[in-house]
Amino acid sequence: MNTLMPKFRAALLAGAVALALSPRMAEAQNIAIAIGGSVTSLDPHFYNASPNHSAAAHFFERLTEFDSSAKLQPALAKSWEAIAPDVWEFKLRPGVKWHDGQDFTAEDVAFTIKRAPDVPNSPGGFGAFVRGVKRVEIVDPLTIRFHTPGPYPLLPVDFASLFIISRHVGEAATTEDYNSGKAVIGTGPYRFSSYTPGNRVQMTRNDAYWGGKPDWATVDFRIISNPGARTAAILSGDVDIIDTVPTSDIPKLQQEPTLQVSSIQGLRLIYLAADRSRDENPVFVTDNNGKPLARNPFNDLRVRRALSIAINREALAERVMENTAKPAGQWLPPGTYSYNPDVTVPVQDLDGARKLLTEAGFPQGFRLTLHTPNDRYPNDAKTAQAVAQMWTRVGVQTTVDALPWSTYSVRSNRQEFGIRLMGWGSLTGEASYALVNIMGTYSQETRFGANNSGRYSNPGLDALTVKATSTLNDKEREKLLQQAVKMAMDDVAIFPLHQLVNTWAVKRGLKHEPRMDERTRAMDIKPSES
Repeated sequence: MNTLMPKFRAALLAGAVALALSPRMAEAQNIAIAIGGSVTSLDPHFYNASPNHSAAAHFFERLTEFDSSAKLQPALAKSWEAIAPDVWEFKLRPGVKWHDGQDFTAEDVAFTIKRAPDVPNSPGGFGAFVRGVKRVEIVDPLTIRFHTPGPYPLLPVDFASLFIISRHVGEAATTEDYNSGKAVIGTGPYRFSSYTPGNRVQMTRNDAYWGGKPDWATVDFRIISNPGARTAAILSGDVDIIDTVPTSDIPKLQQEPTLQVSSIQGLRLIYLAADRSRDENPVFVTDNNGKPLARNPFNDLRVRRALSIAINREALAERVMENTAKPAGQWLPPGTYSYNPDVTVPVQDLDGARKLLTEAGFPQGFRLTLHTPNDRYPNDAKTAQAVAQMWTRVGVQTTVDALPWSTYSVRSNRQEFGIRLMGWGSLTGEASYALVNIMGTYSQETRFGANNSGRYSNPGLDALTVKATSTLNDKEREKLLQQAVKMAMDDVAIFPLHQLVNTWAVKRGLKHEPRMDERTRAMDIKPSES
């Protein structure tokens, strides 16, 4: 026995060391995330797109913030109140430090308000979120007032979409400085390590974070655009969580003992947007012989209605999306503030569509190309293909051109497509977010239409939107927004298709809080021991 005990203790010690150094134990404080959408910039004011928001949220913060259920919460502002009908006062959180150790103050907020709407070459910026600010007044380092043109109840909601950047870094910084990491100096829970466009963003824990020590020492935030590759990555254990789970893979992942599926009804609408920027010679639209058209058919309401009722939205949701989406006739799901129950999902009517096309002067239809991303939204290219078949059945011969999001998004915002498939998440949970950004008449002066890639314009709708967003009474404002929803849908401002159910696959044992705004963040994932 005496001769065996030393060997037994040595073996026991060796086993303990091996356990301590096992890969899973060594990586216990590290998290690997894979998202499907491409992060096109780390400049938090360059492009209002969900993947960019998800990445930037690790480094930068906002005055207010939406929680996972789209409810407004304090963030860098600890409180706010309307001290006059046209003045909002925000009290800023004390003790907040930038990553370089300097104090966060009202000067940084004022600088952000000035900088956000004027980022050079932005394909879809943040001007809409500061359009309610007429003048900024700094009362003291932790108190700031925003003077509005009139009553504007949505200012705290708008600010939940605007990341605050530091004045001392940002004044001399360009978008390229953010992409290199030089200017990624935020107040958030993680610090910048590296960024490889189209591949990954790497970050480390900010131990001085005002909100407490973050859970993860390092975050490997990867971009895996190919759906099959994302599923393979979570199955192999290469990553800990993936978003936009391919619908066909959900049943398999639900049965996988090492994984769990996390989901929530989302706020994102998948829709089609037609080019309204041209009156004649529309791009990617021709007659049946391939010759240019003298007039833009999308400017004719009868054509827009025909294309809308040619679509079988129930079939898209059930077959293409495999019941992971709900058919939509407007851009908010039922039960949300300003959802209009009188605006129903259009019913497919092929004969009615043909009749409308004939009335519009296209009895034989015409030809068009439907552009779509192929790596941004669940089944985006498949959805476009299904719509193309439906339109072809009513005489609108449709082909599909599917592109990577990094290319597609830039071209779309340059009005290079005739009609395109898009997605929009109304993360405020109310109608004005889309009315201002994707249906408001594009204007740098009014800061409407920042994401209105089709350049739709309806002055009556703009006026109703302004009236609604200036109405303080919640019930009265909701009625006005519901009127605006009906006006927009009657005019087929966009073609709603379906609303997504947001789905993630997560390693079993991790605790993930799914978000209605579909953001994928390290802050929403907790270690199993917590």
